[in-house]
Amino acid sequence: MNLFLHGLTPTIYLGDTIYEPERGERYDVILTNPPFGTKGANQVPDRDDFTIDTSNKQLNFVQHCMNILKPGGRAAMVLPDNCLFEDKAGEVFEILMQDCNLHTILRLPRGTFTPYSQGVKANVVFFQKGLPTEHVWIYDARANVPGVTKKSRPLTREHFREFEAAYGADPAGRSPRTDAGPEGRFRRFHISEIKERGYKLDITWLKDESLEDADELPEPDALASEAIAELEAAVDGLREVLAMVETNGNSEL
Repeated sequence: MNLFLHGLTPTIYLGDTIYEPERGERYDVILTNPPFGTKGANQVPDRDDFTIDTSNKQLNFVQHCMNILKPGGRAAMVLPDNCLFEDKAGEVFEILMQDCNLHTILRLPRGTFTPYSQGVKANVVFFQKGLPTEHVWIYDARANVPGVTKKSRPLTREHFREFEAAYGADPAGRSPRTDAGPEGRFRRFHISEIKERGYKLDITWLKDESLEDADELPEPDALASEAIAELEAAVDGLREVLAMVETNGNSEL
């Protein structure tokens, strides 16, 4: 709908991005987020082009996008916090960082998706296909930033002015950048540091003082939504373990 409203004529396919074979098309730029909903939950896709077997739809979508990029193609993906560390995230991002330059992660402000999914904490992950990752730059636009609300503090372009300046003009993330140090918002992490963490990308360094201020705490419904999201992520992880146990048990019969 957004494409039509902006005068673009898109090609739209009806199908399942994760569980159906991809169409063989390759793209220069991908701007996207993982699909929502429960269809196919807890099922491992039967896809030869997926290196890591997992029932986590978000991680499978990362694999899908990595595969359909052209060499030199760029992607920016919105991913929830738990996608950076849970399940088989480390394995998926290890493969991605071997084939792509995952150069930047933007930690979005709390409440970015208010009023739709206000409890979801999310990030934008930027990568380019064709060169391995040497450094990952992380910009924290969340710590000590008042949470976004529908009326009193709506999300605006101003939330991202400093990030845009730090990111630089090169869309592939190759502009000169400066590590702001442990008290700053923009930090650089060498691939060796990422490897030590098992390629999991939930890296933080700023103490969020705003969470100690009762006036800055998220609204109760936002806290409830966040708790639900974390519980659902935990349940998905347990289901993954159960599926592995059942598979191993059947193979021993």
